[in-house]
Amino acid sequence: MFILRDILLPLQDHFSETTLGRERASLFVYTILSIIVPFTSSMTSNLWRCLDTLFGFEIKNKRFYTFMASSTFPWAGLWKTIWELIPSPETDGRILVALDDSIITKVGKNIFR
Repeated sequence: MFILRDILLPLQDHFSETTLGRERASLFVYTILSIIVPFTSSMTSNLWRCLDTLFGFEIKNKRFYTFMASSTFPWAGLWKTIWELIPSPETDGRILVALDDSIITKVGKNIFR
């Protein structure tokens, strides 16, 4: 699990040094862990439950939803740091992205299997 610490700690540096900033940094990291842990799907309501059940992070759901919808998230710095943490992100001069939605329930008329 050291790799997670090495990845997640630099991401916390983008939040302010105030008490609220440190709380948001911690909540951000635990939210990322909630997504990674195969406990539930990554729907926001399930992430909120995961924070409480697995990590004991007690936060009211309204406050969590406000956090998730914050317009003041330091996304520019976070994305820059994430890309810098990848040792060699290019393959033949291109960045390849793979998405897997297999844990998301498939419903509807136009689902191809």
